[in-house]
Amino acid sequence: MKTLLIFLLIISLQSGIAQDKDVHPLPLGSEAPDFHLPATDGNMYSLNDFQDYPVLAVIFTCNHCPTAQAYEDRLIQMIEEYRPRGVGFVAISPNDPDAVSLSELGYSDINDRLDEMKYRADQKGYNFTYLYDGEDQKASIAYGPAATPHVFIFDNRRKLRYRGRIDDTENPYLQPRKEDMKEALDALLEGGPVSTPETKTFGCSTKWSWKNEWIQAEKERWSQEPVSLLELELKDVETLRQNDSEKWRLINVWATWCGPCLIEFPEFVDINRMYRNRKFEFVSISTDKLGQRDKALELLEGFEASGTNYRFAGDNIYELIEAIDPDWQGALPYTLLIEPGGQIIYKTQGMINPLELKTTIVNSLGRFYADD
Repeated sequence: MKTLLIFLLIISLQSGIAQDKDVHPLPLGSEAPDFHLPATDGNMYSLNDFQDYPVLAVIFTCNHCPTAQAYEDRLIQMIEEYRPRGVGFVAISPNDPDAVSLSELGYSDINDRLDEMKYRADQKGYNFTYLYDGEDQKASIAYGPAATPHVFIFDNRRKLRYRGRIDDTENPYLQPRKEDMKEALDALLEGGPVSTPETKTFGCSTKWSWKNEWIQAEKERWSQEPVSLLELELKDVETLRQNDSEKWRLINVWATWCGPCLIEFPEFVDINRMYRNRKFEFVSISTDKLGQRDKALELLEGFEASGTNYRFAGDNIYELIEAIDPDWQGALPYTLLIEPGGQIIYKTQGMINPLELKTTIVNSLGRFYADD
C-alpha cells in the first residue's frame, strides 16, 4: 500500500510539472532538432529526409486557424518558386486536437487531427510534406512555435538563421509590404547573412496539451445555458424561411420519435457552438404534437441545445412542409441552410454529412478574419 501511494505521488508530481511547462522558441544559431513524425501521405519523416536541400524551412501551421489558412495559397506559391532553387519545406501541425475548443473552430470545418490534416491537404492540394505532432508534441516543444504559422529557416549546416513570420500581413486580400521569409531564403541561397533574422509572428496560439483546463470550463458554461422550446405558427415559419436577417440560418426539422433525428442532433449542437459567434444561427423545429412537448424539451435539455428551438404549433404538417421547402418530400430529418435573403444553399432529406455541411457553412461565412 505504501509503495502504491509513493507511485501515485510521483505520477501526481510529474503531472504537475507537465502543467507548468514553459516553451520558448529555438534560439538563433541552434541546430535543427530531429523529429520522427507521421505525414498526411501515410509515411514517417525525420530531419534526415530533407538533407539534400541546402536550405530548409520548417513551418508550424495547422488546419483550424484562420491566420494559418490565410497563408496557405501564399505558401503553395512560394514552394513552387523556391523548391527548384534548393529549398526544402516541411510543415508541422503542433497542436493537441483535444486542446482546441469548438468555439475556436468558427473559421474552419475541421480540427487538427491527422485524418483531418489529410482531408485539408487533399482539399487544398498541398505541395509540401505535412506532419502531425499532436500526439506527444515533442518536436514542437523542441522548436517552440509561439503561434501558427511560425517559420524556422535553417542553413546548409542546419543552423537556425531565421525565425518568425512569413510576411507582414495576415490578410490574404492585401499585398505584403515586407516578405521576411522570402528575404531570408534569398539571403541564404546567395550565401549571405539574413538581414532580419528574427521577427514576431501573429496567429493562433499553439494548443499545448497541458493548457486545456479552460476547455472543461467552457463545457461547464455551455451546460448552464438555458434551453427553451417556443411555439411556432405557420406565418412565422414563412418568416424564418425568407431569412431577412444578415445571418446564414441553419434549420433542422426533427421529432422525438425519429431515430436518425436523435442520432444526428448532437452534431447540430456542435455546429452551433462552432459558428454562433459569427453571422450564423441554428434553428430547430420539432414536429411533435402538443402532448409530446415536454418530451421534446427534455431531449433538447439533454442535448444542451441552447440555440433557438421551436415546436410547430399548426394542425397541418403538410403546410409546414410546403412553407419550409416545396421540394421536401416530408421525410425526417430535414435540414437546410439559408443564406441572407432566402436562397437555400444546402439541403438534405435524411441524416446530414457533418463535414459536408460544415464545409458549406465555413465557405459561405469565409475562412479568414478579413471575411468578417
